[in-house]
Amino acid sequence: MRLLVQVDHPLAKCQLTIVRDKRTEPHRFRAAIRRLTSLIACEATRSMELRAIEVETPLTRCAGHTLAQRIGLIPILRAGLGMVEPVLELVPEAEVWHLGLYRDEQTAEPIHYYSKLKPDSPVHVAMILDPMLATGGSAALACQRVKDWGAEKVMLLSVIAAPEGIARVHSEFPEVDIYTCSVDAGLNANKFIVPGLGDAGDRIFNTLS
Repeated sequence: MRLLVQVDHPLAKCQLTIVRDKRTEPHRFRAAIRRLTSLIACEATRSMELRAIEVETPLTRCAGHTLAQRIGLIPILRAGLGMVEPVLELVPEAEVWHLGLYRDEQTAEPIHYYSKLKPDSPVHVAMILDPMLATGGSAALACQRVKDWGAEKVMLLSVIAAPEGIARVHSEFPEVDIYTCSVDAGLNANKFIVPGLGDAGDRIFNTLS
């Protein structure tokens, strides 16, 4: 099953405009990324399994719910770090693990340099966080690492995505659900998303040259 969910919400469209604008300062860019991530995470968590519990209100006892599965957030370093906090605000019990990947600018292929996934304790649901799904190389490698780890369900959350990246992930991992706020036109000759938003990591961490 190939699931692609595009968050078509008025607030998402407004925040997308902010992150696309090259004049947006880093602090406003970070804030807009957080808001967009919250909207994406709301959609991605719709399918989470619940466990029934009972709680006592100030007046009586009543039925309630809690998450039934262990949720893991796996940001792809470093840009994915900008998406962690808003998901934790929604799912405070989630675990945070890390994958370090970067793109070789000559080949546009991902290079893996760091992994923090506890070998004997995979989560039930893994949410891979990366603001941009471009060629799909890093996303596919992250999906493979997380599946090898043993996660039962894998989701990919990206602010914007290119059709090429979506196609690659779904061709290699048709069971991985992709959530995004925008499917852009495509990639340019340098493998950057167009219209895109530039380099998300540099804009989040204010390291533009």
